[in-house]
Amino acid sequence: MQITGSQLIINSLIEEGVDKIFAYPGGYDKDIFDALYHEKDIELILPRHEQGLIHAAEGYARSTGKVGVCLVTSGPGATNLVTGIADANYDGIPLVCFTGQVATSVIGNDAFQEVDIVGITRTISKYSTTIRKREDLGRAIKEAFYIARTGKPGPVIVDLPSNIVSEIGPAEYPETVNIRGYKPSTGVHIGQIKKALEMLKNAKKPLFLIGGGVNISHANEEFKKLVNITKVPVITTIMGKGAIPTKHPLFIGNVGMHGSYASNKAVNECDVLFSIGTRFNDRVTGRIAEFAPNAKIIHIDIDSASISRNIVVNIPIVADAKAAINELIPLAQELDTKKWVNQIKAWDKEYPVTAPSSVKGGISPQAIFENLNKAFTEGIFLTDVGQHQMWTTQFLEMNKNKQLITSGGLGTMGFGLPAAIGAQLGNPDKRVVCIAGDGGVQMTIQELATAVQLELPITLVIINNGFLGMVRQMQQFFHDKNYSGTCLRKRKSCEGKCNFDGSNIPECCPPYTPDFIRLAESYGAYGIRVTDEDKLSDAFEEAKKNTDSPTIIEILIDFKDVVLPMVQGGKALDNMLLETNY
Repeated sequence: MQITGSQLIINSLIEEGVDKIFAYPGGYDKDIFDALYHEKDIELILPRHEQGLIHAAEGYARSTGKVGVCLVTSGPGATNLVTGIADANYDGIPLVCFTGQVATSVIGNDAFQEVDIVGITRTISKYSTTIRKREDLGRAIKEAFYIARTGKPGPVIVDLPSNIVSEIGPAEYPETVNIRGYKPSTGVHIGQIKKALEMLKNAKKPLFLIGGGVNISHANEEFKKLVNITKVPVITTIMGKGAIPTKHPLFIGNVGMHGSYASNKAVNECDVLFSIGTRFNDRVTGRIAEFAPNAKIIHIDIDSASISRNIVVNIPIVADAKAAINELIPLAQELDTKKWVNQIKAWDKEYPVTAPSSVKGGISPQAIFENLNKAFTEGIFLTDVGQHQMWTTQFLEMNKNKQLITSGGLGTMGFGLPAAIGAQLGNPDKRVVCIAGDGGVQMTIQELATAVQLELPITLVIINNGFLGMVRQMQQFFHDKNYSGTCLRKRKSCEGKCNFDGSNIPECCPPYTPDFIRLAESYGAYGIRVTDEDKLSDAFEEAKKNTDSPTIIEILIDFKDVVLPMVQGGKALDNMLLETNY
């Protein structure tokens, strides 16, 4: 049987269990859209921009465990995916991105909307390829899905020249793959597991450091069981948040640049650091030469390239987190950690994580999350990137009925809203809450139209301080209060009149830009503005009643509110800024 390349693409998606495709039409993917028109088992999601499109696919993939599928045209359609591809590559999100391309006969001739998307994405994707022959199409797609979902998951780009898509050829789609040189780890070295447990058994101050690999592997229940057996305290990266319930007695907090005092202090004092599913990036380690100076380090990660890349470890174990933990559980023993845990908790009591308002009567960031925790006891929570992201990881309570999705490795502003759309599409029966700042949300705010069109009951919480707050607080602490390029409200007529310290705010400075409530209403969403801390609970309860459209809750906070603790880039974890006089 002979069919077009476009029909083979659709047939392959059905074979791979794809039920949604995030797509934007153009001149070089229109044949695939034509084939999609006749396929009723795949829902076509049409975002308003390709960056929003790929972030939505990320949210769908992260929340469901399935592969997110993107389809865009050539040229700018393809290049608009680049940020999302890099984001997914950092955070281990399985995507297959189909990009339109000019005909093979004119590739390399600067044809209209021609770009070398394979070359552009080679270093920021797990794999990328251009299909040169129609007979290779089925095999290439099968390999793309296999590569995306195995080993450390990641994004794969399949570049589709227009003549390949329209050409008649074989209808067969392979059942198996055999990729030379690609053999993802599937086993666990039991000898290394035993060595790790022996090292842990001899520790006086052991510590678990947990990254996103545990969440990606859906090993949360298994890890909690391991902790309950060993009695070893736990700290997490922001990507590892939720690996264990935040109310678990052995959970300490987040580690790193905005980690808790107790967590960072514990890293500095521990004698065995047992890490599972983290890359040890600079936001976690601080100054590498001074990271965990007294500790022997055990590192489990599915990506062999991550082990001993940043931090040299004593016992490396290349394995999937869930598989490794399942091997650890039957061999693990209870350790005497009571004295050590009490010491860590004393540090936490001495310097607890707080986020008060910088002005009397203002809404404190901490209060936002205290009310959010009461209102939403289950669901999927997503963040954009900025101060609100750090407050979320500090104060959002996590349990087995909650999932947190955030942009961890790349730190992509604009991620939150479209990712929430994807999460809601993949989980129609779950509550989806996105927490964003007024800066990041405006990078993809047009996707509010997508959410309205699809009648998605997303709750979008915008914490509005009128600034690019994370950069602003760095300017406050480390750049002599030179507030350059961080005010989002200032009018041209305000030049020279505002000193940004709160003592001289001119009348020309508006309370917000834009008016998010009017903006929400213009899109067809419901908007609530909160200026009083006592009204937070009512706002969240009101949002829960809205089940057929998005709700925007805009919360006005003071621009001087900061995220603490904070470790300056390049400093050691024990060099924490713990307080400020604003």
